[in-house]
Amino acid sequence: MAEETRIDKYLWSIRVFKTRSDATDACKGGKVRINGADIKPSKTIKPGDIIAVRKGAVCYQYRVLAIIDKRQGAKLVPQFAENITPQEELDKLKAPVETFFLKRDRGSGRPTKKERRQMDTLWDSLSFEVPDDVAEKLASEFGLDDGEDDGFYED
Repeated sequence: MAEETRIDKYLWSIRVFKTRSDATDACKGGKVRINGADIKPSKTIKPGDIIAVRKGAVCYQYRVLAIIDKRQGAKLVPQFAENITPQEELDKLKAPVETFFLKRDRGSGRPTKKERRQMDTLWDSLSFEVPDDVAEKLASEFGLDDGEDDGFYED
């Protein structure tokens, strides 16, 4: 085992990224943090460090248990890194997608008028109204309910 290793090499070794260049690009792009600080791909890590990696909508967190610089099999990874990602972040993976898509072949160009009308009809059919009780609760939580009429809304 190595005494110290670069963060990009470590993330590749514990199978967070498929390639080392993907790990390097993530570090350069500000998607990786160590102990809450932005880092460069050459930053060295030590046991006990907390690594946060943003992949899509989820921010994964890992605790460094041991230092390695060679890629490990998936079964051996828990010896070197502990996944401490909060459950709220993992729940984002299961969340339903709030959007809808019409089936379009790749490279087929812009939607036709007929397809555009269908998309507009779908958008118009969606309801974005918030029930009054939910709106009042949110307003009170954010301190927006001061009891005064500010003239923005008409009854």
